[in-house]
Amino acid sequence: MESKILTFDAKLFLDTLAYTFAPKIKTILDKRKKRQNKLPNFIKETAPIRDGTWTVLSCPKEIEDRRVEITGPPERKMIINALNSGANVFMADFEDSNSPTWKNCIDGQINLRDAVNKSITFENATSKKKYKLNTQTAVLFVRPRGFHLVEKNYLAAGGVSIPACLFDFGLYFFHNYRKLLKNGSRPYFYLPKIEHYTEARLWDDIFTFTEKSFDLPIGTIRATVLIETLPAAFQMHEILYELSSHSAGLNCGRWDYIFSFIKTCQEYRSFVLPDRNKIDMNQHFMKSYSQLLIQTCHKRGAHAMGGMAAQIPIKYDSGRNTHAMKKVQDDKLREVQDGHDGTWVAHPDLIPIAKDIFDEHMKTPNQINKQIYLNDTIGRYDLLCVPKGSCTEKGLKNNIRIGFQYLNAWLNGNGCVPINNLMEDAATAEISRTQIWHWLKYKVFLDNGKQVTKDYLLDLINNETSQFKTYNKFEETKKIFIELCTSKKLVDFLTLKCYDVLT
Repeated sequence: MESKILTFDAKLFLDTLAYTFAPKIKTILDKRKKRQNKLPNFIKETAPIRDGTWTVLSCPKEIEDRRVEITGPPERKMIINALNSGANVFMADFEDSNSPTWKNCIDGQINLRDAVNKSITFENATSKKKYKLNTQTAVLFVRPRGFHLVEKNYLAAGGVSIPACLFDFGLYFFHNYRKLLKNGSRPYFYLPKIEHYTEARLWDDIFTFTEKSFDLPIGTIRATVLIETLPAAFQMHEILYELSSHSAGLNCGRWDYIFSFIKTCQEYRSFVLPDRNKIDMNQHFMKSYSQLLIQTCHKRGAHAMGGMAAQIPIKYDSGRNTHAMKKVQDDKLREVQDGHDGTWVAHPDLIPIAKDIFDEHMKTPNQINKQIYLNDTIGRYDLLCVPKGSCTEKGLKNNIRIGFQYLNAWLNGNGCVPINNLMEDAATAEISRTQIWHWLKYKVFLDNGKQVTKDYLLDLINNETSQFKTYNKFEETKKIFIELCTSKKLVDFLTLKCYDVLT
């Protein structure tokens, strides 16, 4: 199958990207390590950018209205259903919701090529039900993997390793840009895990290099940056500025943002967070982050996209389902009233809920012209304000179950998993395992008076995971999970620890 997508010319482009940008990505990652564990602040040297009156290049007409976006891995049936879902945008995700087995990555590229060509079909082997694209479909965005990952199944000529982001970006662009442009669309991307404005500058260089290589106008490629790391929240103006000719706004990647908050503040006892189910968008530090993103984007003429509603319908319990859907409604109402131009959902059944709310409160394609907050009202204290709340044994057990189940699914090739009526991906699993690690590091006392020691934690892990003993790769998963939760030094990303198992 891979010969269908890894053609000679495609590999030539991938190799060129690897030779040109792999060393620069390594430099970026080295600089990340030097900044690690330092509490972020607004950068004095870039104050002129924050104070300037510049704007980004205006967005293409087809993405002026992005009120509801849906995401998921680039699986064949998923792509068809998502593009047909009624959402404005579908983001095909090679990152947090995709377990990067070689098969998943290659099949994903083939599926996307077929989707762009509008030839994609799928037949269920059991029911024989057939799926195909509607005449009207969502606009396609693609999220490549982050700078920190390497595609270990592909080596450029001469044995040069290729960063996974270049592999995902390069293959999708190479095979689809002509057809996209012919169809009146263009290559759209979501950029994950950015921590510094120089990383946005590097992506801008990659886009410009690609456009020049294929004789395309600068600005043909457009990208939305996920603000999902704590350091990036202090550099939103700078990130938009660096990508101004290629920008399609910013997005509140709130689950990864909570994970990044824990990771960035890991050396500070005072930054220990309470139970993860207490950390919602009404907490001051989360609300401040969301509002700062809105005011920044709107000042610069860019979309400010809201966060993910991870709920999935609870079909067996109407009472609980009503409660869950009310949480979605409240969240989307807050977003549109605050000024967001669109939002994310994890399940097609949530699209009408989100769309109805945005339709009622946003009569125009977007509300980029809506200015609510003054730029100097949200400061460092607001973004670093630790929420109050307790650390509970129930919360710890919940983290163990979620983290273990997701890790096991990922190791078995599935990166998007429904757990407890929520769609869990790598971002939410990262919250679980880093919170466990953080509580252990500072041996916090729980609401029942027990202290999180290593022995106590191991007993809980043994008890809570015993129900999953029949799972494939149970022992391997448990071993890795314990290592991630009890390591002396926090592992930056669980995918780094686990990727070797897939390859």
